[in-house]
Amino acid sequence: MKVVIIEDEAFAALRLKNMIRDFNPEIKVVAELESVSESVRWFRSNPEPDLIFLDIHLEDDLSFAIFEQININCPIIFTTAFDEYAIKAFKLKSIDYLLKPIVHEELATALKKYEHFSGLHRNSLDLQTIRHLLTAEEKKYRDRFSVTVGTKIRVVEVSEIAYCFAMENAVYIRLFEGATYSIDQTLDKLDEMLDPDSFFRINRKYIVSLKSIRNMHAYPRGRVKLELHPKCDDAMETIVSIDRANAFREWLNR
Repeated sequence: MKVVIIEDEAFAALRLKNMIRDFNPEIKVVAELESVSESVRWFRSNPEPDLIFLDIHLEDDLSFAIFEQININCPIIFTTAFDEYAIKAFKLKSIDYLLKPIVHEELATALKKYEHFSGLHRNSLDLQTIRHLLTAEEKKYRDRFSVTVGTKIRVVEVSEIAYCFAMENAVYIRLFEGATYSIDQTLDKLDEMLDPDSFFRINRKYIVSLKSIRNMHAYPRGRVKLELHPKCDDAMETIVSIDRANAFREWLNR
């Protein structure tokens, strides 16, 4: 049996791979993929495996985005940290799941179910319904982050953050009080973690809090230039990109 693991946490992927090997050494893990884009590229150039272990949240999007770009018919076992409501949805739709952290007994049960009912999943897999059930849940956003300051660790409340920005292969948060800290997250991850009612990704480099915007100016090609508080080191970077301008205006009027 050939298996593909789609998981963006290296340790979790390695642990799952070892557990699969312990269950049956003859199961071959033919690929370990970390993102939607990487998965799409792999499936476009390789034959389908017999089974996929699929994490819901990947580094660049929800894993459902894979199936919006390519057609995959093989059975899927989800690996998820979603709550009990979502787990019930999986059960009702006859989709196997493994609740993180995965334990050997549950993995064995899921694989045995696959061995006996592998044909069932091919006809009952309803990804659109499952995606709706998961994303319709009230999403919980981060209230705080921990940052390292020298040898100390400080907790920063999200309400203290004026904006987040990327610079020289690192990501930083700037607080309303003026302090700036590096943070061990990508802007893409921060965009998922922060409440979209309060924060908006204006371009590739900046996520801004509504409360940080002091003035806005019309800019060529339908863009918007922002004046932020605290003042940005490079004001030219706080221009809402063309592809985000309409969404930005909608966000302001939300």
